[in-house]
Amino acid sequence: MANSKPYLSLPSNEPIKSYAPCTPERDDIKTKLQELKSRQIEIPIIIGDKEIKTGNMGKCILPHDHGTVIGTYHKAGEKEVQMAIETALKAQKQWAEMDWQDRASIFLRAADILAGPQRSLLNAAGMLNQSKNVFQAEVDAACELIDFFRFNAFYANSIYEQQPPISPTGIWNRLEYRPLEGFILAVTPFNFTSIAGNLPSAPAMMGNVALWKPASNSTYSSYYVMKLFQEAGVPDGVINFIPGTGSEIGPVIMNSPDLAGVHFTGSTATFQNMWQTVGRNIKNCKSYPRIVGETGGKDFVFVHKDTGIVELGTALIRGAFEYQGQKCSAASRAYIPSSLWADLKSYMLEVMKTVKMGDVEDFSNFINAVIDEPAFTKITKYIEFIKESNEAEIVLGGDYDSSKGYFIEPTIAVTTNPHFRTMKEEIFGPVLTVYVYEDDKFEETLHLCNETSPYALTGTILSRDRDAIRMAEKILVNAAGNFYINDKPTGAVVGQQPFGGSRASGTNDKAGSVLNMIRWVSPRTIKETFVPSTDYRYPFMAEE
Repeated sequence: MANSKPYLSLPSNEPIKSYAPCTPERDDIKTKLQELKSRQIEIPIIIGDKEIKTGNMGKCILPHDHGTVIGTYHKAGEKEVQMAIETALKAQKQWAEMDWQDRASIFLRAADILAGPQRSLLNAAGMLNQSKNVFQAEVDAACELIDFFRFNAFYANSIYEQQPPISPTGIWNRLEYRPLEGFILAVTPFNFTSIAGNLPSAPAMMGNVALWKPASNSTYSSYYVMKLFQEAGVPDGVINFIPGTGSEIGPVIMNSPDLAGVHFTGSTATFQNMWQTVGRNIKNCKSYPRIVGETGGKDFVFVHKDTGIVELGTALIRGAFEYQGQKCSAASRAYIPSSLWADLKSYMLEVMKTVKMGDVEDFSNFINAVIDEPAFTKITKYIEFIKESNEAEIVLGGDYDSSKGYFIEPTIAVTTNPHFRTMKEEIFGPVLTVYVYEDDKFEETLHLCNETSPYALTGTILSRDRDAIRMAEKILVNAAGNFYINDKPTGAVVGQQPFGGSRASGTNDKAGSVLNMIRWVSPRTIKETFVPSTDYRYPFMAEE
């Protein structure tokens, strides 16, 4: 908690490796893929310095080959969760009293380990466990997580640097940035290893202790992040790894009076339930828990008539279908002017013939599998709903097959109803719904876009007309926390585009920025008077 002068300079983003043929990183990742596939690992619960095995097991599979098991994991129950809480609280005092530079250096070490010797390990784990192609794994498991560690340390530095600007003669005013009292619950999603690593480590860097519940369907890759924390030197008990079922883990944690905060990425329903639970229990809490969450989106691509077909088609293909649409920021609805629709449709149909789908180990595949059977079932029900509707039709894709892996074709539907179900509800899969509007109703349709979905995470306007762009920025001011101009609505970069949305998309505390890091401290103002007053009287009290 020491408030010394800053010493960290602004970091640079981790360079993205290409994995092109004949590059060393391509050879490394292929070797690591075979190594990980050749063995099954047993993943324990990690609480303090103990590895705990409950015998209540879950499986880690390949989504693109679900008959292949690459690991098993032990699930935490009430006993283990209570043990994790007690262990975290025991570790809290020593960790909080450590100078912030020492805490930050541990995570900077984690960044360097990940950038070097463990890069292929984390990337390969993400490719196998989360069915990511090598580029999606690289920008996530390696680059973004490295950036989180380095930039969060820089932002921590900048927070501690902020001190009262005035200390009159004889007085020293200062701010002490204390970690929160209690523990932080980090609940992480399956789709980004970087988010899984950031949610427990960002509060920890500010001196907090954490219980980390990873998504069950990405426990495998999360486990390797936990091992990275241990190798980097995170002290025992500071981050406790408790995989398991939310219905068993959640009530114990949410009812604890020592719950100091929640760092969450996941479904809107789950987050709202957690918020309600905190509200009901607030009288039993020792403090008001900080609740930080990002919950999803119904992200839009809005197109003005003055837009090129090629750049538009590219933005839609990448924005909607990269990582099978399993991004909170994925393009899920598009508003296309009628004058462009025919040419865009022809272009998309032609280009999509070149898009391959299959195993992650075939680097020519752009599309891989969705994460698991529940996701497959949910997404395909939406596709069947579209097929049966008289208000929409599928113009591309629409087929799916789960016989070997959970594969769903990239699907584009066009609807005549701007309030059609798939224009409003988050699908979290490779399904894009298009609404075609009349060119002269640009402004009217912008308002429609703003009012259709409860979410407000990402969106983009594509146009060569600056007046149209300005109008879109104004009307859609609250429709997206991350707003893009002439680009796809995905791919936020730490240090460049802090990520988060509002409305039903979350608290908009902007992961990868100082705005998020400040949430994990409780400032204390300290005023020190060097020579105290010795007379209670003020000058105005003197006799005339």
